[in-house]
Amino acid sequence: MIKQALRCFAVLFFALAVAADCPGDDRPNIVVILCDDLGYGDLECYGHPHIKTPHLNRLAETGIRFTDFYSAAPVCSPSRVGLLTGRSPNRAGVYDWIPPASNSSPDARHKVHMRESEVTIPQLLLNAGYQTCLAGKWHCNSRFNQQQQPQPGDFGFQHWFATQNNAAPSHQNPKNFVRNGDQVGKLEGFSCQLVVDEATAWLETTDREQTFFLFLAFHEPHEPVASPENLVTQYRRTASSDDQAQYFANVANVDAAVGRFVAALEKLNRRANTLIVFTSDNGPETLNRYRTANRSHGTPGPLRGMKLHTHDAGFRVAGIMNWQGRIKPEQTSNAVISSLDFLPTFCALADANVPSDLKLDGTNILPALDGKQVDRAKPLAWAYFNGLNEARVAMRDGKWKVLAQLRDGDGKSIPRLQNVTSESLPIVRDAQLTDLELYDLTTDISEAKNLALDDPELAKRMLRKLERAYRELVNNSHVWAAGK
Repeated sequence: MIKQALRCFAVLFFALAVAADCPGDDRPNIVVILCDDLGYGDLECYGHPHIKTPHLNRLAETGIRFTDFYSAAPVCSPSRVGLLTGRSPNRAGVYDWIPPASNSSPDARHKVHMRESEVTIPQLLLNAGYQTCLAGKWHCNSRFNQQQQPQPGDFGFQHWFATQNNAAPSHQNPKNFVRNGDQVGKLEGFSCQLVVDEATAWLETTDREQTFFLFLAFHEPHEPVASPENLVTQYRRTASSDDQAQYFANVANVDAAVGRFVAALEKLNRRANTLIVFTSDNGPETLNRYRTANRSHGTPGPLRGMKLHTHDAGFRVAGIMNWQGRIKPEQTSNAVISSLDFLPTFCALADANVPSDLKLDGTNILPALDGKQVDRAKPLAWAYFNGLNEARVAMRDGKWKVLAQLRDGDGKSIPRLQNVTSESLPIVRDAQLTDLELYDLTTDISEAKNLALDDPELAKRMLRKLERAYRELVNNSHVWAAGK
């Protein structure tokens, strides 16, 4: 009896000793690193012939590099809203990029923001016991740091260091950052490095026994591009112009910032159980599309289109996931993945409760972390009414990419819309889907051969599926009241 008691005491003592040496929470830390306007072909590990990205190469080599990774939209604000909510941004009423609010605008864009009723990743993870931080670009409201609209702190970020849109006047020495509601003033350095500095400083204050969620939203390589001179000098030999050298150096500076952040995680002993996700909000900007886009030398690689397009280059982006001890190294995956999948996946990892009535467009992609395919309950669908190409609606369903134009009852293309209001709703609600495009992306990554005429029966089935997805989305999207 005494021996049995001693044995039980020894087991209990050992268990307590192990518990004292190990954190009580074995759920992973989660870090999302989001670039702005990074092209599918802009990284060395995605085939860029000149830009060197050794730190991102290392993350890909020791983790998973995804070839079929999609953002929630082909432009910044809706892409970010989709990422944070796991829902098409149309459902939140964010259809295009959000400009700073003026007193009024004809299409009510001054009203657009991610409404407080939206449920976000940081909210759910905070409720599950995570520490949460945003550092970088916000761009989810028109009245940034104003009481009339919710701010990052209202969506579950305990600490936030952000700008409304771009770093201003450029990436170098920005002066428009706000920290937890207070203007920071002019800073010395480059935006992505400043974001890493803030994230690192925040991590140093966190409870080491408590998990964290960190959203690093870099401004780079969105215009106005500015890069460290030592990096620009390295690329002048291979670039066709000084502006292109600036762009190459800008991406290289992002890579350096990622390297510094990973090193900080290791120094703080927070690396081993941390899932790191690296991606972009949309595809690359078109050179000289607007007056100050002279350094927009991003590349879509083999993809068709650019930013603001519903062909793949608009929203098919780089996607890298790295998690020491869980994700096996040297994987390349063609699983169809979306930033919409982050919310259900992260909540599954965090044991966070997702409201049962929350209508999600993403799915749990944990199988992909183990090198398996993902069974999507429904296809990915986009409705971008201000697209630069003629097709406003797109869908990825397995290997198939489907696109369609929107026309009115007279067969005319509907006008491009930057917002949907009570006045413009009938235009998109009653539009007909026409001019079908159908591509097999496993053999035609460039969307060059339209198969719609080759297989009419398949085309009809895909059009019906696209039609259902579009109608469901329009009928469940937030619409802003017209006028003031």
